[in-house]
Amino acid sequence: MSNAGKKEKWLSKLKFWSPQYWPTWLLIGFMKLVSYFPFFLQIKFGKLLGYMTFYLSKGRRHICEVNLKLCYPKLTNEELKNLTKRTFISNGIGLIETAIVWHRDPNEFRSKLIVSGLENLKDAVADGRGVLLICAHFTTLEIGGFLLSLFQKMDVTYRPFKNCLFDHAMLKGRSRHYPSVINRKDIRSALKSLKKGNVIWYAPDQDYGLKHSVFVPFFGVKAATITATARIADFNNSAVIFFSHYRKDDNSGYELRFSKKLENYPTGESKADASIINKLIEKAIREKPEQYLWLHRRFKTQAAGKSARPY
Repeated sequence: MSNAGKKEKWLSKLKFWSPQYWPTWLLIGFMKLVSYFPFFLQIKFGKLLGYMTFYLSKGRRHICEVNLKLCYPKLTNEELKNLTKRTFISNGIGLIETAIVWHRDPNEFRSKLIVSGLENLKDAVADGRGVLLICAHFTTLEIGGFLLSLFQKMDVTYRPFKNCLFDHAMLKGRSRHYPSVINRKDIRSALKSLKKGNVIWYAPDQDYGLKHSVFVPFFGVKAATITATARIADFNNSAVIFFSHYRKDDNSGYELRFSKKLENYPTGESKADASIINKLIEKAIREKPEQYLWLHRRFKTQAAGKSARPY
């Protein structure tokens, strides 16, 4: 790197010492500290964080409740409150698990892991046409990929954080385990990776806006669902496998599951393809709904416009 390049890089990092980033530095420091705590204490800290955010973050709690009401309309008020609280607790544990991912070695957690269907992934990789590994935004997203890196190298896609410092820390933490961390908008790099026969880890379950989306049911509610999944898979006739990752009910460890290769996908019809993926995600969520990231505004984009948003 030239002297000018080094200077530019140094100046770009200098902005992170601005007072606006001090709270973020405290969070990053806390995450590094707690990442070395005994596992049972990490779980307790995560639960505490979840309880705190449940009572303090009214905006996110409202989003969570709206999502759950739409997807589980038969819940009583008491059941809704209970599931919302459990979701926040799971999210708190997920933050601590993110700290683990950024600073620890996955081999330290191998004994806490149950894996099923790994042969499905290995067989698909052996075909040499690349594998699109589909998952959903569970609170175990970070720890799931971290543990999968024990068995399979893969490139990952991500959505940048608005906070530049936290985004920098996240990229640095993820880069410890994945050969390439690709911006979700950089479709070209994802296609190149598949062309090389690599595995791409991809989560298509969030609301990315009207452009390149179709409205298909998600828990029986029309939701803007991206069509890029089918296009990416079709590019190199890559195998598509669904990857589920759960925290055990007693919080003692984790479970990774790999589906068989999807047959007759993509179909060539955008709504049909989007529906297939949504149904897979629904099925995974129904197993452990409290571990899904309901804090995201999944139904933000509406065909009728902003006035029809449920939030």
